[in-house]
Amino acid sequence: MNNKDIALVLGSGGARGIAHIGVIEELESQGFNIKSISGTSMGALVGGMYATGKLEIYKNWLCSLEKRDVFNLLDLTISRSGLVKGEKVVKEMEKMIPDRNIEDLSIPFATSATDVTNEKEVVFKSGSLYNAIRASISIPTVFIPVKKEESYLIDGGVLNPIPIDRVERSDNDILVVSDVNARIPNTFKMDKIEKTEETSSYPNHINAILAKLNSHIPKHSKDKMGYINLLDKSTSIMLYKISQLTLEKYKPDILISFPHESFGTYDFYKSKEIIDLGRKVAKEAINNYLNKL
Repeated sequence: MNNKDIALVLGSGGARGIAHIGVIEELESQGFNIKSISGTSMGALVGGMYATGKLEIYKNWLCSLEKRDVFNLLDLTISRSGLVKGEKVVKEMEKMIPDRNIEDLSIPFATSATDVTNEKEVVFKSGSLYNAIRASISIPTVFIPVKKEESYLIDGGVLNPIPIDRVERSDNDILVVSDVNARIPNTFKMDKIEKTEETSSYPNHINAILAKLNSHIPKHSKDKMGYINLLDKSTSIMLYKISQLTLEKYKPDILISFPHESFGTYDFYKSKEIIDLGRKVAKEAINNYLNKL
């Protein structure tokens, strides 16, 4: 088979979804042509940026973020439905990459959110790209849900963490799935990227909040179970189980599995390392596929 046209599916997984950037870079470097794309949550964000043709701009911005920058992008609020409004980061991205309608993108793109009011999946294949992404990334209890008419929309990964059934297929294309919630060991040597940051330069109130967050978010998965860690672990298990059922049903031609224990859901300031590991796992999966042909 010489055809290298692919339908690409990008799964959800918080900051681990940044690995999809490395996956895309490796696919392109090996001559694959991405003809259509679907993604949920962080997969929707990366996939949407790729479909605009501006993924490199988004990648460079992500890789420039330090811990403080990530924190400053969180428009924290006191709400019963979430801790973060989610508007600030979207507006920041719009400054770099203007919004556009999904139907006007360079390739077919689809994403989804979960309608918790009517208990169903809502699929976006047209309309504002950023509105669709904002709905799809709304992690329950973290981001405030998106209100659409009489419904409330949350993270698409709740119902469809690997949206294989939403990607547009064409004759003889190759189905490629990037799963960032795989329960596999990380066998790759990681390049350490040093980051120095003077927290003493932060305003006192930011230092106080950071200290509070650090006390709730364990440094390791085996640390004591706090509120944040409990929520993260519960969501991760749910995503993994649904993903396994999806993969068993659709059986992709190339499955790129990213070890979920390598990075946390909120490690956005480690973008360079995550992208690097994404490229490595993609290269191994692609080579295995080519060797079998």
